[in-house]
Amino acid sequence: MKQDNSHILIGPFKQLVTMAGLPEAGAIADEELEVLEDAGVLVYDGFVVLVERYDKLLKIAQEKGYTLQKIEESMVLLPGLIDSHTHICFAGSRANDYAMRVAGKSYLEIARSGGGILDSVRKTRQATLVELVDLLKKRCDRHLSEGVTTCEVKSGYGLTTEEELKMLEAIQLVNKHHALELVPTCLAAHMRPPEHTDSRLYLQEVITQLLPQVKEQGLANRVDIFIEDTAFSEEESLEYLLAAKEMGFEITVHADQFSIGGSRIAAEAGAISADHLEASGEEEIALMRDAGVVATVLPGASLGLGMHYAPARKMLDGGLCLAIATDWNPGSAPMGDLLMQAALLGAAEKLTMAETLAGITVRAAKALNLSDRGTIAKGQLADMIAFSTDNYKEILYQQGKLKPTQVWKQGREV
Repeated sequence: MKQDNSHILIGPFKQLVTMAGLPEAGAIADEELEVLEDAGVLVYDGFVVLVERYDKLLKIAQEKGYTLQKIEESMVLLPGLIDSHTHICFAGSRANDYAMRVAGKSYLEIARSGGGILDSVRKTRQATLVELVDLLKKRCDRHLSEGVTTCEVKSGYGLTTEEELKMLEAIQLVNKHHALELVPTCLAAHMRPPEHTDSRLYLQEVITQLLPQVKEQGLANRVDIFIEDTAFSEEESLEYLLAAKEMGFEITVHADQFSIGGSRIAAEAGAISADHLEASGEEEIALMRDAGVVATVLPGASLGLGMHYAPARKMLDGGLCLAIATDWNPGSAPMGDLLMQAALLGAAEKLTMAETLAGITVRAAKALNLSDRGTIAKGQLADMIAFSTDNYKEILYQQGKLKPTQVWKQGREV
């Protein structure tokens, strides 16, 4: 996406919550938030130049000929939201699965009746590239309208070289033309495809046939694997992750969703993040902390599956960097509302507002290894969202029902 080339002063805002200067990991008190009153933002070429009281910025802007974007009502400004774990490139619906699940059917029973991940694989394989692009674009439209300015998107419903490349190409095509910035991740190791009887041989095929093409075509710089009894074992996952890392990919892991073990592999392999973590305990928390792994929790999956949340409070108190993402997918997490999910998790897990907001901004940026966003500060991308309120606490208090009324991507209102 081209950066906005304008010189612009945006403001004044009743409150401007910068999310800057916070600890990278561990607990955060609300008093640690930098909340500026009657402030504005100077933007040049898509980046933040200065954040200061509006009256001071106005003099600078007038002297240097900046364009003024006047905010007439009481508004609160936050950094754009970052959804660091999604599966929003897919075709079809799993509403039938959901009906069976809430009626008490087990995962295995649903899979045997033709549902589960393989149902999404069948429908995504049947979709054309054009259809996938159209579906993904519509989901991006919604996410952007709800304040998400950066979104990670995984492949993983193709499970063949050709079909995984199709998914990643769809993500790349949407990313070129959409204001929402997408971060692609290759999740060919989502589960063993039905055509294969040997998981190890399938992973070897991904390493030798798919990943070289992904790298050569610049389709993704990140690789993910689902470590679970129903997917891939710890041993084969570690081999796969180390091979991908050797090829120059950043790595992340679906870990500890139903059973422990994945977080240990994430720590051992040097993953940037371990995601899910509903089953993680004190030992897993300590392993991830010592290895500098970001813990990404996915409240949408807990809501969709009717299971407990990941122990977010214990993770923060245990010194982890906690990111919060939607896991938006057709099966276990169909809602895809980042702000609402973060607010509900915060209420259930007793997170401070600072911890919850950091989890969907600055700490989510860390989960994607992006240092140029997540805060409103000099040198950062001018990705920002404004809410029609005079108190930032209203945003989480209204549990996701207060949506942003204005969204800027690289200084350009979208």
